[in-house]
Amino acid sequence: MMLSVKVSTKFQIAVPSEARRQLGIEAGDRLDVKVAGDAIVLRRAPSRPSDRLRGLAAGRGWFDPDPVTFVRRLRDEWEDMASDRERRLDPGPDDAAPPDRV
Repeated sequence: MMLSVKVSTKFQIAVPSEARRQLGIEAGDRLDVKVAGDAIVLRRAPSRPSDRLRGLAAGRGWFDPDPVTFVRRLRDEWEDMASDRERRLDPGPDDAAPPDRV
């Protein structure tokens, strides 16, 4: 089933009634928006944010990449930031301050 909608001058769209009925979307419900290539994916937002975590451990969650890859990337970013900070705070031999005089 391919439904079509028109974008208004305020960049708004109306969710077709058939799609609303199938998904149980009601007025006031929130939708999550994800851009996937040249497509826009709308998903019903969970009533509780913790509901998004269901299935995440199996790599089938809403989030991409899988949790292990995500944590590894975060760890690498933090290690890179720490290394950069150390280089900025620890002057090399050419930048060393002259010894204090007594």
